[in-house]
Amino acid sequence: MIRDQFKRPLRDLRISVTDRCNFRCGYCMPGDRTYRFLPRAELLTFEEIARLTRLFVHHGVRKLRLTGGEPLLRRDLHELVAQLAAIDGVEDLALTTNGSHLARQARALKEAGLHRVTVSLDSLQSDRFQKLVGKTADPGSVVAAIDAALAVGLKVKVNTVVQKGVNDDELVDLAGFFRGRGLEIRFIEFMDVGTLNGWKLDRVTTAEEIRDRIHQVFPNDPVPPRVAGETARRYRYRDGSGSFGVIASVTQPFCGGCNRARLSARGSLFTCLFATRGIDFRDMLRSGASDDELSERLAAIWRGRDDRYSELRAAGGPVPDRRREAPSDDDVTSDKVEMYYIGG
Repeated sequence: MIRDQFKRPLRDLRISVTDRCNFRCGYCMPGDRTYRFLPRAELLTFEEIARLTRLFVHHGVRKLRLTGGEPLLRRDLHELVAQLAAIDGVEDLALTTNGSHLARQARALKEAGLHRVTVSLDSLQSDRFQKLVGKTADPGSVVAAIDAALAVGLKVKVNTVVQKGVNDDELVDLAGFFRGRGLEIRFIEFMDVGTLNGWKLDRVTTAEEIRDRIHQVFPNDPVPPRVAGETARRYRYRDGSGSFGVIASVTQPFCGGCNRARLSARGSLFTCLFATRGIDFRDMLRSGASDDELSERLAAIWRGRDDRYSELRAAGGPVPDRRREAPSDDDVTSDKVEMYYIGG
């Protein structure tokens, strides 16, 4: 196991398999602009992803999560799931999706070795849902996809990004809808990821507000974390109908326990969700680097990691700007990397 400058181990790897998405959610990929997506040849192949993942696992990673963009837009994703599930040491293999393609792929993903799926759903109201995702779509189809995933034996969580004045009036409705269904909904404070989402602090519904509103209707109590580094604070309903979580990266930063690395679809390593640079591994892979060379570079990067953006932002202190250190490549942004590029 390797540790960074703050003694945080590397335990969790989030793997983006595509930068494309069929939704246009405002906090991730706003629909008021056009995007230049990566050509297929620039994406890591499944074999390249599996090779790098084995090295991450060698250094302590135990949890994998496939992200995007929308990962289920990547053709034959179940084949990658099978390759990753076969890696000795992987204890948890999950997927984050908007649910639009989940119903018809759930069984193949489960049979390939997927353990869990997290589905994004920000509203139960049809007109609002369509406005939020930027296309004609029905929240009922996402709920049906959730039911399909449960039916084949996948564990399911639901993620809801809460924005004040946008969907915060649905907190109780969403909590009530998913109580007793055998899954957990997690409410996420609107985060300042990337540069496109118009983030302002006054648009954040705080974790304290979220819990209090739900508590008034569905009394609940806090639950201790299940594992070290867990991002969500969990609450169990007193009537035994389940639990919900709140992810409070704005008002209650959890940088101190962050053990996540992120691998972009083109093979660059990001050590923080709020990073301004990605460190390329794809060119090393394709130029014949050995596993030892790749492993040494990975270990050196993690040991030098000192990211704690959210803590610095919450404290009102200066946030390091590493743009001057960044090489001139496609994974360097003029500001923070966008969420759709590395999967949140």
